[in-house]
Amino acid sequence: MRAKGRPQRVGEMVREEIARLLIDGVKDPRIGFVSVMSARMSPDLKYANVYVSLFGSESERKSSFAGLRNAARWLRGEVTRNLGLRFAPEIRFFPDDSLDRVFHLEEVFKEIHEQEEHRKGTEQSEVPGDTTHGSA
Repeated sequence: MRAKGRPQRVGEMVREEIARLLIDGVKDPRIGFVSVMSARMSPDLKYANVYVSLFGSESERKSSFAGLRNAARWLRGEVTRNLGLRFAPEIRFFPDDSLDRVFHLEEVFKEIHEQEEHRKGTEQSEVPGDTTHGSA
């Protein structure tokens, strides 16, 4: 059971360190606004699959991703040195579209809410004042 915990702990440390290095260390102008979502380590700690959310236009995202892949070797050395790891994990970047899905769902819910509000407003405006019950 302990073996499962160590890769998770190291993965979280790697995620935090890569996020810090992307802010403070990487000078590649291609890398735009990037959010490091998670880092999953292999059980032997030799591979780090790093999941990132990229922001901007499609071309900006592609450029950022190319910059990340280009910086992976440098990041590998810095992460190993800064965290005092025995092995230098190979850093592999993968796009994480979970934020895109969240934004899409928010838009869908907003649209449903607006349709519901419109429907309620239409129903209320169609009901005339009830004048048939009070007269005799």
